[in-house]
Amino acid sequence: MAEAVDALVIGAGPAGLMAAETLGRAGRSVLIVEAKPSAGRKFLMAGKSGLNLTKDEPLAACVAAYGAASDWLAPMLADMGPDIVMAWAKALGQPVFTGSSGRVFPVAMKASPLLRAWIRRLGAEIRTGWRWSGWEGGDWAFDTPDGRRAIHPAVVVLALGGASWARLGSDGAWAPKLAEKGVDLAPFRPANMGFCVDWSAHMAPHFGQPVKAVALMAGSGAVVRGEFVVSARGIEGGGIYAVAAALRDGAALAVDLLPDLSEREVAARLAARPAKQTLARHLERALKLDPVKRALLQEFGRPLPEGVALARLIKRLPIRHAGPRPLDEAISTAGGVTRAAVDGGLMLRALPGVFVAGEMLDWEAPTGGYLITGCLATGQWAGRHAAVWQG
Repeated sequence: MAEAVDALVIGAGPAGLMAAETLGRAGRSVLIVEAKPSAGRKFLMAGKSGLNLTKDEPLAACVAAYGAASDWLAPMLADMGPDIVMAWAKALGQPVFTGSSGRVFPVAMKASPLLRAWIRRLGAEIRTGWRWSGWEGGDWAFDTPDGRRAIHPAVVVLALGGASWARLGSDGAWAPKLAEKGVDLAPFRPANMGFCVDWSAHMAPHFGQPVKAVALMAGSGAVVRGEFVVSARGIEGGGIYAVAAALRDGAALAVDLLPDLSEREVAARLAARPAKQTLARHLERALKLDPVKRALLQEFGRPLPEGVALARLIKRLPIRHAGPRPLDEAISTAGGVTRAAVDGGLMLRALPGVFVAGEMLDWEAPTGGYLITGCLATGQWAGRHAAVWQG
C-alpha cells in the first residue's frame, strides 16, 4: 500500500530545498526524497570554487541577465533577488562578501556550512537513495535501498535538475517520464560550457595556460572582456562561458588580443619594427603579447599577414572550434520543461498538483551566481503555489 504524505519534494538541491522550506513555512508537512546518498551534491561541488551565490547588482540588471527567460522569471526574482539571497545566507549564519566583479560568496568560501545549517533549519524528513522510477496507478514509485516503495502525495514539487553532471544527480532521466504524460519539453542543450578545438602540435606547451585581458566577440553580439584557458581539449573558462550560448547557437567566435589598444595603435607599433628584429620578438616587445597569445595568433592566423592586415587580425582573431564539449560536462543546461508546459505558479498543465522548479525548467543563465539565484527563486515560487494547492 502506498504511503500517504502531504507534500512531496523530489530532489534535494537548492531548488528542492527552497521549495520544501517554503512549503513548511506555509504549514505543509514535507517529505524530501533524493536519489543520491546525500543532499545537495551539485551545490557542494559549486562550493569547491567558492560558491558564487548571486550577483550584487540592482534587480533590473539581475533579471536582464536571464535573457529570453527574463520576463518569465521576473516576478520570481523580485521575491528572491540578490538582496534577498544575501539576507537568506546571513540568516543561516553564513556572512557573505562581494568580490571585485560583484559576485557574492560566503565568507567561508564553501557550501557545506550553509547546506548543513539550511537542512537543520528545514527540519523536514529527507530520504536519500530514493530514485523516482515513475508511477504505479495514481501513486509515485521509487527504487529505494529497501526495495520498491510507493507514495501517494497530496501535492508534489519536482526539482530533479538538468542534464549535466550526472554523477551528482542531474542526469535528465526524468524527461522521458514526463514526456509520456504529455509534458512539453525542449531538447537539452549545454550551457556555460567549453568548446572543442583540434589543436596543432605547437599548442601543446600552452595547455593549461590562461589567456588574460582579452575581449571575446560572438558574431555581431556584445563584446565581453575576460579571460579563458587553453586546454588539451579546447577552450574553457569565464570568458568563453559568457559567450557560450551564442556560440552554441551558431555565432562565430573572434578574440581581440589587445582590447586596450585601437587597431590604428596596433598598426603603428607594428610599423615601428626594427629591420633586424624578428616578428615574434617584435610582437613580444612592442605589443606585449605573451607566449600563449602569440601561439594563438600563429594557430589561427598563419600565414601571418603584415602591416594593417596583421593589426586587424590581432584585433579580431577568428577562433575555429569543433562545437561544445559534451552535455554532461556543462556547468548547466538549457532545455527541459517549457514555459508553455506550466502555469503561472509553475504547475504542470498536464499533471495538476505537480510543480516544477530549478534547472528542470527551460531557462539558462550566465555564470556569476545567476544559476543558484534562479534555482532558489523558482524553488520558492513553486513551493509557494504548491502550498495552496488543494486538488
